[in-house]
Amino acid sequence: MIARTRAMALAMTVATMISGLAPAARAAPAAPAPTLEYAFTAKVTLAPAVEQGEIGGGRKRFIAITGGSVDGPLFHGRVLPGGGDWQTILPDGLTQVEARYFLQADDGTVVDVNNPGVRVASTAVTERIARGEDVPSDAYYFRTTPRLAARAGPFAWMNRAVFVARGIRKPDHVEIDFYVVR
Repeated sequence: MIARTRAMALAMTVATMISGLAPAARAAPAAPAPTLEYAFTAKVTLAPAVEQGEIGGGRKRFIAITGGSVDGPLFHGRVLPGGGDWQTILPDGLTQVEARYFLQADDGTVVDVNNPGVRVASTAVTERIARGEDVPSDAYYFRTTPRLAARAGPFAWMNRAVFVARGIRKPDHVEIDFYVVR
């Protein structure tokens, strides 16, 4: 019994020492922080929103993509018409977005874009955006995590890269700055 008590006391002492070290070990990342490299900006033109109404606690809407342009150091081309942005506006100021569309490079390569994200704003700002008003970009948080897919060729690198993006909503278009995580 004494040996068991000593073993338990030793185990507790070791556990206390390890737990005391653990926060310090977690204070620094295991690897250097990733950096962001600006890739391009997509200026995406939009049709008026189609309101579906309240479903499952959120206001559902669809916004068709009518076209646009793409310009930047890593990609230049256009946004093809025919995609869309599915949104759920929640009562707490969170808007969940899921956009799907195609980009076409100057050489004809078509790139599939699947772009989920969030827009966060006060209720008043959310309603102004939904009505199509011009709202300063510092009045809301609009970030996405796009996934891009391209055929073999000069843009196949997009299949193996992680992207993050920032959106700026305008009355008739959205400007999305794409960054590659390095």
